[in-house]
Amino acid sequence: MTGQVLFDPLVPLWALIALALLCAVAISVALWRGLSGWAYRGLAELVILAALSGPVLQTENRAPLTDIVLMLVDQSASQRLADRTGRTETAAEALATRLAARDNTEIRRINVPDGAGDAGTEMMAALTEALAQEPGGRIAGVIALSDGRVHDMDRMPDVPAPVHLLHTGKSTDWDRRLSVRNAPAFAILGEPVTLTLRIEDSGASPAGVDRAPLDISIDGGEPERFMVPTGRDIDLPVTLPHGGRNVIQFSVPAEEGELTDRNNAALVQINGVRDRLRVLLVSGEPHPGGRTWRNLLKSDASVDLVHFTILRPPEKQDGVPVSELSLIAFPTRELFLEKIEDFDLIIFDRYQRRGILPSIYLENVARYVREGGAVLVAAGPDFATADSIYRSPLADVLPASPTARVLDEAFTPEISEIGARHPVTAGLPDAGSWGRWLRQVDVLPDAGTVLMTGHEERPLLVLNRVDEGRVALLASDHAWLWARGYEGGGPQLELLRRLAHWMMGEPELEEEALWAEATGQSMRIIRRSIEDSVGPVTVTTPSGETVDVPLNEVSPGHFEAQYNGPEIGLYRLSNGDKEAVIGLGPAAPREFEETIASAAPMTPLIDARRGGVFSLEDGLPTIRNTREGRPAAGRGWIGLTPRGAYETHDIARAPLLPAWLVLLLTGLLIVTGWLREGRR
Repeated sequence: MTGQVLFDPLVPLWALIALALLCAVAISVALWRGLSGWAYRGLAELVILAALSGPVLQTENRAPLTDIVLMLVDQSASQRLADRTGRTETAAEALATRLAARDNTEIRRINVPDGAGDAGTEMMAALTEALAQEPGGRIAGVIALSDGRVHDMDRMPDVPAPVHLLHTGKSTDWDRRLSVRNAPAFAILGEPVTLTLRIEDSGASPAGVDRAPLDISIDGGEPERFMVPTGRDIDLPVTLPHGGRNVIQFSVPAEEGELTDRNNAALVQINGVRDRLRVLLVSGEPHPGGRTWRNLLKSDASVDLVHFTILRPPEKQDGVPVSELSLIAFPTRELFLEKIEDFDLIIFDRYQRRGILPSIYLENVARYVREGGAVLVAAGPDFATADSIYRSPLADVLPASPTARVLDEAFTPEISEIGARHPVTAGLPDAGSWGRWLRQVDVLPDAGTVLMTGHEERPLLVLNRVDEGRVALLASDHAWLWARGYEGGGPQLELLRRLAHWMMGEPELEEEALWAEATGQSMRIIRRSIEDSVGPVTVTTPSGETVDVPLNEVSPGHFEAQYNGPEIGLYRLSNGDKEAVIGLGPAAPREFEETIASAAPMTPLIDARRGGVFSLEDGLPTIRNTREGRPAAGRGWIGLTPRGAYETHDIARAPLLPAWLVLLLTGLLIVTGWLREGRR
């Protein structure tokens, strides 16, 4: 129960002031005239003024409220290193016991887990939320049990009480970290790209160690080990082995006593792209579609084209002296013997044997295919003759043989059943409404896959793999009719573009492929196959566990599945003879970028509230009360500020000068003053 005097004037303040001035004038006149009762008259006036000011006695029935101490317990990933979890829980229990033994004190424990995604420790967000749920006038202090590695200090709230940090680190803690400072998203095949790495030791690291082993693995293969210096940037030149995504894993073996090896590895995913695709186009007898291939390849800025056109066959006898011919002799020996390996694709467009390219040249082309090259034959009527290119050493690698028949009948090209699943022909636009072609060479497939058919379902487009290389045969020279819009035309450019890029081994056109696309900790597994069905994909997690993931066919030849990875790191996928690797999340999450306990991130908040920093390794500090604004930490102790908060149950008011008392006092004082003056 507490009381205080309040004033509730019965008249406006200005009237009260005017009346007081009038009373003062009256007393002054009485003094000037020498009236002996002026004192009694003045007291009567004071009683009247006091009554008009409305003095009341207000009493409150109060109930004291407890002080609240916020205890923030860091449960993020970095707190699970070494024995920090056990040390933190032991300290939290002991601290809760000490606070519970204090009078008028309540504890609010707030567990701080990992932030969403890779946000790290969001302790300030947890503190802000806790402060919003409690009255600021009851907060006596904030005590954080953490390694101090807080990642949202930019959201630091205004705390009305001292803030203390009890950090969980030890003086002997040390850690080694591998980081990638620079890694491009794309790189040109055959050209080295420079990656910048750094290996850093922090904390109480072993003395005299200035080099560390570094393992490098590409696409999950066997790693190679190198000894590299620590504590400085390392420029590492890397040449990508293939097109498409290349997954490069760098790792440093864990050392004895190291806090964690979670930051000892880094994944870099780089897409390999060709700088220029080198194509050799050999055109034979001129025909209306002779420029089709040239226009297609010249329109692609990424293609370097060498075009060999036979404008004057050897058998031509027109009497023109050779010295007067303006034609330039083509360097056939250099191209077909010495420089053939420089080309990604060789196209024979209606070429027939006329003695210009000796058999040894064509034999070298067949060898080029077996060793990884690509040859495309666009056949015309010449393919069915005795001078056919098939009657050469190339016959061993071509996917179909001619029957010597040329079908001069109109037909509409159609996609075969397998072709509907093959990326070269699957999903070609406007299928079923294409214009007709007017000629087809009859061939019998010897090997490979028939993607398109023509007259009476005879093979029109046949693809095959020969050892390390690829070959294709287009059994018609009328693809140009589509480009001219004959009977509505067709997807000539798209078909020939896909065909050329499949020949050159572009990853997005592989008919048998397995890969995955990552989004956070989730991956979309994609399997492309010309088979009717495929089995489940076996996923091997970074820890070595295997999971079979069934696939669903979303379109002909295209299978997919969604998989959520439980860990961060490198995952291996396998399905039949197809394998792939993919990295989920950063190899070293934000929680493991800096693992040595430190108060530096929280120092601005602690200093602003005059709190303290203590190591649990030295034991728990004692707890004292401190006044607001005074230092709240010292040697071996931390301070809490008692808030003295209370809750008012009811309020009572009573006038200090009731009317009867005012009337009695005023009357007595006036009569006394009158009697005194009368005696005189």
